[in-house]
Amino acid sequence: MAKGKSADDREAKYGERMIELRVRFWTDGISIPGKLRPKHGWTSGVVRVKANRAHGIEAGKARTFNSLLDMNAAIEQTLKDHGIVLHVSRGMKGYIGTKLPD
Repeated sequence: MAKGKSADDREAKYGERMIELRVRFWTDGISIPGKLRPKHGWTSGVVRVKANRAHGIEAGKARTFNSLLDMNAAIEQTLKDHGIVLHVSRGMKGYIGTKLPD
């Protein structure tokens, strides 16, 4: 089998090849009722994964976060909840080690 290939590999149409997460920020209570303040939101909100048949991903429950620091944990937990595995990109390999030094 070719390098990087797996028995689980499958065909995917254009638009189905990416894994998509959506981050949404709350905006309630920032301005008077019935109006909104453009481009303003709270530092809290929800993260959810978009369904993707090619990847076998079903949309799940949104995971809330209460601060920008908490958002990363919500993203990480959402990925784990859906069994999504991320691999280190070429750009990160320069400063992320995969093995402990001898």
